[in-house]
Amino acid sequence: MSPKPIRKAVFPVAGLGTRFLPATKVVPKELLPVVDRPLIQYAVDEAREAGIEQLILVTGRGKTGIVEHFDIAFELEQTMTERGKDLAILEPTRATPGDVIAVRQQVPLGLGHAIWCARAIVGDEPFAIFLPDELMVAKEGGTGCMKQMVEAYEQVGGNLISVLEVPMEQVSSYGVIDPGAVNGALTEVKGLVEKPPRDQAPSNKIVSGRYILQPEVMRVLENQGKGAGGEIQLTDAMAKMIGTQPFHAVTFDGARYDCGSKVGFVQATLAIALSRPDMGAEVRAIALDLLK
Repeated sequence: MSPKPIRKAVFPVAGLGTRFLPATKVVPKELLPVVDRPLIQYAVDEAREAGIEQLILVTGRGKTGIVEHFDIAFELEQTMTERGKDLAILEPTRATPGDVIAVRQQVPLGLGHAIWCARAIVGDEPFAIFLPDELMVAKEGGTGCMKQMVEAYEQVGGNLISVLEVPMEQVSSYGVIDPGAVNGALTEVKGLVEKPPRDQAPSNKIVSGRYILQPEVMRVLENQGKGAGGEIQLTDAMAKMIGTQPFHAVTFDGARYDCGSKVGFVQATLAIALSRPDMGAEVRAIALDLLK
């Protein structure tokens, strides 16, 4: 039997964004623009490319702007129409009524807890998870990370995580998979190790911010105690599912930018600006001039 399709995606966006203060005092970090699109928009566009229909935003206090981004801005659209402006630029921000759902994470108890807050909407379906801080950019002419994962899921089912290969000296900063059999971009996952010392790391394949999980993970999270940092960790819940269901990693064929850090955010902005046909040449000239 073919696995159930991935129709729903959870976006944990309740974080305070303290590393970007004071910019994030009022504006949610996920709405900070990378060139001219908010960070959350890149993740939603990636989800839609993969065929995902329902977007579940796990928000917190002060984050309502993220939901409003996908609402109709009547005054704006009316004014643009009256002035003869093209509304096509707003098309990615539109959503079918009922397809964007917001739930609250009322206390900051970690990523696992944020995912658990979406349990009633997820129901008994497999679902995707997007961490918008991690901006995943497809190669020119290629497909996005989640589409690559969905294609792999249709072959093997079960649970999948996206991974990237990094130099071994960097593995102690990330979650790392203990790999099994490898078949092209697919790697069997035998275990997960959080931030291992370099000499104890089972591989150089780090977990990046995209997941496809079976609904049973919600039952695991339901009864899971606090882990590292006094938080309910998603990694701990996934580790418990290894061996009970198929579990694979997909090595993403593309680029990843850590927009949770200021340097990574600048790197993403520069890389995307340079790739844009409408501005790339000018940005390159500016960068070269600044480097003199």
